[in-house]
Amino acid sequence: MELRVLKYFLTVADEGNITRAADILHITQPTLSRQLMELEDELGTALLIRGKRSVTLTDEGFLFKQQAEMIVELSDKLEHTFKDKKDVVCGTIRIGAAEAVGCRALATYMKDFREKYPDVQFDLYNGMADNIKEMLERGLLDLGLVLEPIDTAKFEYVRLPQKETWGLLLRKDHELAEKGTITVEEIRQYPLIMPGRENAKNEVLHWMQCEERHLNIPAYYNLLSNGALLVAAGMGCAVCLDGALSIHADPDLCFRRLLPEHTTRSVILWKKNHLFSQAASLFVQTIQEH
Repeated sequence: MELRVLKYFLTVADEGNITRAADILHITQPTLSRQLMELEDELGTALLIRGKRSVTLTDEGFLFKQQAEMIVELSDKLEHTFKDKKDVVCGTIRIGAAEAVGCRALATYMKDFREKYPDVQFDLYNGMADNIKEMLERGLLDLGLVLEPIDTAKFEYVRLPQKETWGLLLRKDHELAEKGTITVEEIRQYPLIMPGRENAKNEVLHWMQCEERHLNIPAYYNLLSNGALLVAAGMGCAVCLDGALSIHADPDLCFRRLLPEHTTRSVILWKKNHLFSQAASLFVQTIQEH
């Protein structure tokens, strides 16, 4: 199975049309069709459902696409790693980041580093902590910025000094919006949109001294950008961090800190014994020195 053919398949899957994919790949349509059929023969399963004007993926095709994307991405990263082995520091540093005020510090590190090494590029991925950890373990990311609590057994990390405070995101016309301070006891009677990450949700429930089954939870969110839309629609109030809110300002919503105050912090982490490119290794050193 050649890497070239995997890239052919991914292009067809993305375009949904063999003719367009052939044009993008600069090969003839019959050649592309033959390569795809040979790939299916090699795997012993159909990957594509061929229609008159379009192609769609079979269930096996969807699974194969996910794995092929990881293989191609790892191949590209390996190529960049060895191309970086020269006097000029260059290449791409891949970073995953959760929604957090710690992203501001990370952005400063990135700006300062690129001023020193202008041939370096950053590839920034936004996502949940669990997804970022998984991508770090698979070698798809060099570093990740996530919020505590987080299991760091497999990672080296630097804890950032900026604190993030838990509170309530609500509409400005909500009856609680007029209050200067709100307690966790007061919010239990309202529909609450909660963080979906298990560690974060459990931390919030422990802080609220309440069991999940005793709350009215209409929805869970993984990124606050989604949760804020539900709040704006009147579905409930979101328990969230002020750092995430600063990234998604909405003039119709407001944030109120909850009592007793509860804070957390961000960490920048990377896989233990990870073989970094020259650029990524220098960037880690930069972070550790701050």
